[in-house]
Amino acid sequence: MKRRTFLTGVGTAGAVGLAGCTGFVGGGGDPSGTLTVATYSSFTGEGTAGTWLKSAFEGEYPDATVEFVTPENGLNQYIQRAQQDAPIDADLYVGLNTGELVRADERLDTDLFVSVENSLDGAERVKSDLRIDPDGRAITYDTGYITLVYDEDEVSGPFTFDALLDPEFEDALITQNAQQSDPGRAFLLWTIDAKGEDGYLDYWQGLVDNGVTILDDWEPAYNAYLAEEAPMVVSYSTDQVYYHGPDVDMSRHQVGFIEDQGYANPEAMALFAGSDQSELGRQFMEFVLTPEAQREVASRNVQYPAVEGVEMPEEFSQYAYEPPEAVTFTYDELAGNVSTWIENWARQVATN
Repeated sequence: MKRRTFLTGVGTAGAVGLAGCTGFVGGGGDPSGTLTVATYSSFTGEGTAGTWLKSAFEGEYPDATVEFVTPENGLNQYIQRAQQDAPIDADLYVGLNTGELVRADERLDTDLFVSVENSLDGAERVKSDLRIDPDGRAITYDTGYITLVYDEDEVSGPFTFDALLDPEFEDALITQNAQQSDPGRAFLLWTIDAKGEDGYLDYWQGLVDNGVTILDDWEPAYNAYLAEEAPMVVSYSTDQVYYHGPDVDMSRHQVGFIEDQGYANPEAMALFAGSDQSELGRQFMEFVLTPEAQREVASRNVQYPAVEGVEMPEEFSQYAYEPPEAVTFTYDELAGNVSTWIENWARQVATN
């Protein structure tokens, strides 16, 4: 997801407390040792999902330690190390999406991750439409829906892809770089779903001609939106969960589903091949899939839980919006395509 940390506490409902036993039952007795978890920076820090998981897991299993690392280049760092036969120096990766998994498989002759689904308690509870890996290596732990967030005093829906090219939306949209950003990549894929492999570059040329702003990642894009540099930004359908409150101008936080859709962007965790803490890694993954952990991770990540039957806080249910129709590309649909699509897109927008 790679977002949200800098907004902690702004207009948000009270955080769910740490108290209470998770009820986790591991597959290999009480875990022990140190588990190194690679993830994105906003998964760690005060009040985040990662910090809660570390505290809860270590609190229940005092002989286990969780250490987070946040590689600057994300998964690419480990792909490059694997290409060089260098040590991975991590046991688990948290924050994997479908396109990243496809790219790792395309660039490496051997698996970067090991299959765990059949040996992982709780994996069977992951919603079937959120399972991103046909080989059972990447296990989804939450999901978000990419949408527009907009200022209803400046623009109005209903929104369509074609309408975003109209003069009324000139200089109105901020999005993210598909080479660097999860929501940016998801928005690109959404346009490919809508316009087809043969039409999406022409569509993006239309967006460029109409003054779309493309920034590196979610955080600078959303900061620019908050600074009123444009009345629309590509973001998440859970935006109001973060911003509702008596002192918040909710007209600035309206959720707009393009074509009554949202692009589903599941996040997954996967165990690195060759980890010497594979059993501890499996137990941590099982812990993440327990109902309490799912509630906490989804609440703190401002996303939806991945497993069935998780009861979310009332304020989340009130302010989070699911699209009438969720669209996404599967692993098989992205395989052999996603790298080319992104490279062609980069050449298209780089010339403008």
